[in-house]
Amino acid sequence: MPNSLDLNQLAADIKVWGRELGFQQVGITDIDLGDAEIRLKEWLAKGYNGTMEWMAAHDNKRSRPADLVPGTVRVISVRMDYLPGDTQQIKILKDPTKAYISRYTLGRDYHKLIRKRLSVLAKQIDDALPADYPKQHEWLNRAFVDSAPVMERPLAEKAGLGWSGKHTLIINSNAGSWFFLGEILTFLPLPVDQSEQPNQCGACSACLKVCPTDAFPQPYELDARRCISYLTIENKGTIPLEFREPIGNRIFGCDDCQAICPWNKYAQFTGETDFLPRHGLADSDLVTLFNWSEAEYLKNTEGSAIRRIGYEGWLRNIAIGLGNAPSDATIIAALNAKRPTVSALVQEHIDWALGQQAKPNYRRKRKIQNTSRAIQS
Repeated sequence: MPNSLDLNQLAADIKVWGRELGFQQVGITDIDLGDAEIRLKEWLAKGYNGTMEWMAAHDNKRSRPADLVPGTVRVISVRMDYLPGDTQQIKILKDPTKAYISRYTLGRDYHKLIRKRLSVLAKQIDDALPADYPKQHEWLNRAFVDSAPVMERPLAEKAGLGWSGKHTLIINSNAGSWFFLGEILTFLPLPVDQSEQPNQCGACSACLKVCPTDAFPQPYELDARRCISYLTIENKGTIPLEFREPIGNRIFGCDDCQAICPWNKYAQFTGETDFLPRHGLADSDLVTLFNWSEAEYLKNTEGSAIRRIGYEGWLRNIAIGLGNAPSDATIIAALNAKRPTVSALVQEHIDWALGQQAKPNYRRKRKIQNTSRAIQS
């Protein structure tokens, strides 16, 4: 290591550069994920990953960063707030005629924005290296954003960005949990940060109790097969009958476990305009979205993470929402009009919705929780 490289100063500079690029926090950690690797293997052995076979792929690269990018000795972990202000999330969730979309995806796809910022940060690190530094190693500063086998949350916890809550998400005592994570894998032996965020969940179990589908077998463990985010996004097939009523009007993802978390009273609204809602998706009627043609769907979700479920998944999810809505002639007409034009998968969910709509004085059994302790402005 050249004597002209001051690693302590570089680590301090990286944190300043990160904040200038819009990251609310930057931390640095080593690459020892031995405990997390054991937990991952135990989780996979229980089948909690469902159809997400990629969670078990890549051998040990997910828990061993140096196997993913040879030469890696440190990980620079960052977080960026994403919650849009004034989206009336609880009001929308409690209105069965509205479509609830997870707050992280109301705007543009976060992958591109954060990866671009991280790439800029990686370039700043490269440019800060002294002239006598071995240039063949520069390419090892690699940016990742939820797009490779990287254990983001354990790394963020080790880097001091927060602690892993009982709902398995990272919580920061000063910022709640409404933030994205990203990483730079680096070959530079930077000084590591000690975690300043000890677990502060205490006896609270609000996130576990509020889950509409009981997706937490125990604290700190998620059975993805029961999670609404998995069911409406990762799952490409039929949504099991037992989960359709609990899903309610959630057509893309679910935020209940975050909305109820007391720590989110400290969350900050995002300052990134790209994360702000587009095309009225924060407050749209289920029928309106269901009536979109495929061309309208593609146009209105351009650049959005919603694109990943495709038009078929979009209609499938909304059909369930319509089935959970109060019986209404407009809804029944929309379901019947769409049915002849869609796949057998969507037809099956439309038929279920029509059956629900036909029930007189149907009293929905889904868990509409009064999350009055959700994030405050």
